[in-house]
Amino acid sequence: MNYAALSTAIQDYTQNYETSFVANIPTFVQQAEERIYNTVLLPALRRNVTATINAGFKYLSCPDDFLAVLSLSVTDANGNQEYLLNKDVSFIRSAYPKATDTGIPQYYALFGPTIVSGAPTNELSFIIAPTPDTSYTTELHYFYYPESIVTAGTSWVGDNYDPVLLYGSLVEAYIFMKGEQDMMTYYETKFKEALSQLVRLGAGLEQGDTYRDTQYKVKVAP
Repeated sequence: MNYAALSTAIQDYTQNYETSFVANIPTFVQQAEERIYNTVLLPALRRNVTATINAGFKYLSCPDDFLAVLSLSVTDANGNQEYLLNKDVSFIRSAYPKATDTGIPQYYALFGPTIVSGAPTNELSFIIAPTPDTSYTTELHYFYYPESIVTAGTSWVGDNYDPVLLYGSLVEAYIFMKGEQDMMTYYETKFKEALSQLVRLGAGLEQGDTYRDTQYKVKVAP
C-alpha cells in the first residue's frame, strides 16, 4: 500500500472527506509510524554508518535518524575492530574522571544532546571512554527512523504489512474526529492485533531460521 492508497482508505473507512480532516491525514500516518517503529525494531530498519573520532575528543554525535543502538565499534591502526561495551554515563565518569585518561576506547554511553556552537541540538551524542589517544574509525550499527511514507510515497511497512499502518492511522484519525468510543476501541484492538503479528515477524521469524531454531509445528491431536 502506497501513501495515495492509504490516504484514500483512511477517508473511505471514516467516511470523512472534509478539508481539515484530509489536511491532517499526514499527521495521522506519521503518528502511527512512530508508534510502530518504537514498538517493533524491524530488521529492515537497521543501518550502519562510519565516522572518525579524533584524539583527545570523547564525544560522538548520533545520526539524525538515530532510534536505538545495535553496536558501536572502533578500528585501530592495525585494522583490528573492537566492540565497545555499553555503560551508564556515571560509570564512565567514575572510571575515567579525567579527560587525560586516554587509550583505545572500550566503553560508551548515550550522553545527551549534541552541542553545536555552545547550544544543545535535537540530536543525541555518545560519550566514549577512555578518551581516544589517537584517531579511530568508528562504526555504528543502529535502528533508525525511515523516511515517512507521507513524503517517500512508499515504505517497508506499507509494502510488506500494511494493516498495522492502516489501523494505526485510523486510531489517530478517530482521536482527531472525537469518534464514538466503540469504534475507537475497535480500531485500537485491530491495531494491536496487527502490531502483535508484526512483532512475530520482526522479532521472531526474521531473527532465526529452521537450522538453528527448527521449524514451527502445530501439535496434531491423536
